[in-house]
Amino acid sequence: MCGLGHNACMVVLALDTTTRLGSSAVLRDDEVVATVTGDGTRPHAERLPGDLLALLEARHLTLADVDALAVAAGPGSFTGLRIGIACMQGLAFAADKPLVGVSALEALAYAASAAGLAAGGLVGAWMDAQRGEVFAALYEFSSGDAAPSIVDEGLVADPAWVAARWMGLGTSAVTMVGDVALAYRPILDATPGLVRSMVAPVPALAPAVGHLARLRLMAGGTFHPHAIVPVYIRRPDAELARDRRAGG
Repeated sequence: MCGLGHNACMVVLALDTTTRLGSSAVLRDDEVVATVTGDGTRPHAERLPGDLLALLEARHLTLADVDALAVAAGPGSFTGLRIGIACMQGLAFAADKPLVGVSALEALAYAASAAGLAAGGLVGAWMDAQRGEVFAALYEFSSGDAAPSIVDEGLVADPAWVAARWMGLGTSAVTMVGDVALAYRPILDATPGLVRSMVAPVPALAPAVGHLARLRLMAGGTFHPHAIVPVYIRRPDAELARDRRAGG
């Protein structure tokens, strides 16, 4: 095990279950040593934690060799989020490891920037929120592998409304990333000057989740597994339906 000291290497096991496929990754310092995209024909509940342990075994590692765990905390599929977070909490508790929750939108933007696809500057991340809406957040990157600063934090809304909002913030030349951003390209193109480029294909999120977690661990702080909660942005349908019934 490398250890969490500033002068020692750090092994991070990262998981994303915000989408049907999802992904997992093992990082050693800033190097991604293994990445696996999930099998979309099987639900996350059937694949975890087996996929994670198999990923470690393929790299001749065990959970004891891992210094920290990282998980995409949302937004995304409600069921996927709950399963992914619960799985990583169980592993973290069992191995007495820290667990870092990372915004899926931030990871999406970071993945584009880290791959050199965004070339710094502004990166807009869009994820499918269903019902003709998007989960959206806008970030600004300076240089290197530093975490981004938030220009517009995560929200859920109609894509045309988001595009107008970002133009209203005085932003332009945004690099857009996300499958749903590609799907809504005509709406983005109808907002002249907003988009500089579109990232395709969309990178797997687990490596970016791991990188961002490592940056936060290096910055210090305490990351308790029980403190991780899903970031839904929108309330689950079951909660909304219950409130409607209670209100008559």
